[in-house]
Amino acid sequence: MNNSAVERAKAWCQHPAIDLKDRQEIQNLIDKKNDLEIQDRFYRGLEFGTGGMRGVLGMGENRINKYTVRRAAQAVALTLKKHFPQGSSIVVSYDSRNGSREFAEETLCVMAAHGIKGRIFRALTPTPMLSYAIRYYKAQGGAMVTASHNPPKYNGYKVFWNDGAQVVTPVDKEIVETYNSLTDWSELKSMSFQDAISKGFAQDCDSEVDESFFRIIEEKVILNRELCKTKGSELKIIYTPLHGTGLVPCETIQRRLGFSEFHTVKAQALPDGNFSTVKYPNPEDPEALKMAVDEMISKNADIVFGTDPDCDRLGVVVNQKGKPFYVNGNQLGALFLHYIFTTKKARGAIPTNAYVVKSIVTSPVQDAIVKSFGAEIMATLTGFKWMADLIRKLEEQKTGKNFVFASEESFGYMPHHECRDKDGVSSVALMSEIALFYKLKGMTLVDALDEIAEKYGFFQEHLVSLDYEGIEGGQKIQRIMNHFRSTSPKDIVGNSVEKMTDYLSKDSGLPSSNVLGFQFKNGDQLFLRPSGTEPKIKFYIMVCEKEGELNQKKGKAQNKIEAIEKFIRLTCETL
Repeated sequence: MNNSAVERAKAWCQHPAIDLKDRQEIQNLIDKKNDLEIQDRFYRGLEFGTGGMRGVLGMGENRINKYTVRRAAQAVALTLKKHFPQGSSIVVSYDSRNGSREFAEETLCVMAAHGIKGRIFRALTPTPMLSYAIRYYKAQGGAMVTASHNPPKYNGYKVFWNDGAQVVTPVDKEIVETYNSLTDWSELKSMSFQDAISKGFAQDCDSEVDESFFRIIEEKVILNRELCKTKGSELKIIYTPLHGTGLVPCETIQRRLGFSEFHTVKAQALPDGNFSTVKYPNPEDPEALKMAVDEMISKNADIVFGTDPDCDRLGVVVNQKGKPFYVNGNQLGALFLHYIFTTKKARGAIPTNAYVVKSIVTSPVQDAIVKSFGAEIMATLTGFKWMADLIRKLEEQKTGKNFVFASEESFGYMPHHECRDKDGVSSVALMSEIALFYKLKGMTLVDALDEIAEKYGFFQEHLVSLDYEGIEGGQKIQRIMNHFRSTSPKDIVGNSVEKMTDYLSKDSGLPSSNVLGFQFKNGDQLFLRPSGTEPKIKFYIMVCEKEGELNQKKGKAQNKIEAIEKFIRLTCETL
């Protein structure tokens, strides 16, 4: 066992800034000689990355707890004071996870000790509504306590800046450096939450910010309010918030729009930090949506919507002739874009210099759709912070470009830019309108996807996600990246590589990132990206078939994907 981990554990148990009961949790591990647990909790400090931090709940330096949250909050506070010396404010929200409300209050307590005023939502609230609130209150920063769709043992901390987006370079690096410099728990300044309130440094958000957010959806996201108001009751929806923050805002906006047949899965409606009905509260995972899908089939409903715990992602399942069809993130993006542009074109309402933003690992079907309507599509690194950063730069440069939509393949969509992060609430609303539109034509979203494929070609994507946990897992991921980077294969299962792009290089035209992209001569693509928040490496396979009947295109695309996936798995096993 690493002796330094033991020494750090002993130091924790003796530190006066750590509460006695929190010292005792570690002392019990020492007394029981639980070496593996001590090693995991103290072999390093919990890392604060460029967007925040995420970790397992518990005491110790490599855990998320009130001490590591205070450390993060102080790093943010000091950075805010540096950038806004005349004064700053912050907005804080939290999801349903264990400890989230406590950590949100701890954030305001640290801010108050540094003379920074803060607002907190009265109840658990989705990430997109926090993003919007930062802009609404003209605050200089924000924090969201969430681990998004991670398993129940995790919590996390996302940091936002004055445009309502998650922090990017150079601010993120300044926060990280400040966080790393805070090496003594005694350095952390805080005050009680009651003192923060009584001294005017902490207060609740008012209800008007929620009302304003809903009005934005009604006025700027929904394209045919009359259709929704008069025909919305004809679409039967089953919804699950997966025990997270989505229940109240999603039910509210659906009721206001006229979708009266919006039924929430009762067993998953209420907030539950243990996520007792699912193993993994992620709407990308079919298992997480099983209860909702079963209810859809039994009640012959039209569609299932599922949002993750902080309600920034949307998953969709369609009732296709009595069988569930799980719509993937790229397909949803195509549906959104095709409907938005088709509807706007019919009204002569596509704005001049219209543009769409997507991540580099999102399907090129978006390029085909957007360009066919004469609009521009731009690609960023994975993560809505980069999309929001691009939007901000285009605004600051007064380019005259007009935002239409932003998305990424991992079920994240931004139908309006009053919020600067992916938005599950707005996405539920707009996808309801889209599903209703097609139902009234006697079609499902699956039929709509086939229409898109007939027009633009059949695009298919597949994600291979390989989990490698712990220290050895991190080393394995690095070996995999090094292998592909150094060998730079010219051919992958018979597909000639036309170009390899290393996004660590400045030549990519994007901020440096540990991502590799392979462009094949036939137009197919493969990307490799270690996750920034989870112990896994992701391979994004993207293929397109334009020749033959639709079923033939689907078969050819599936064969190519299976061959590339087999190559990936065999290669990684040997490294």
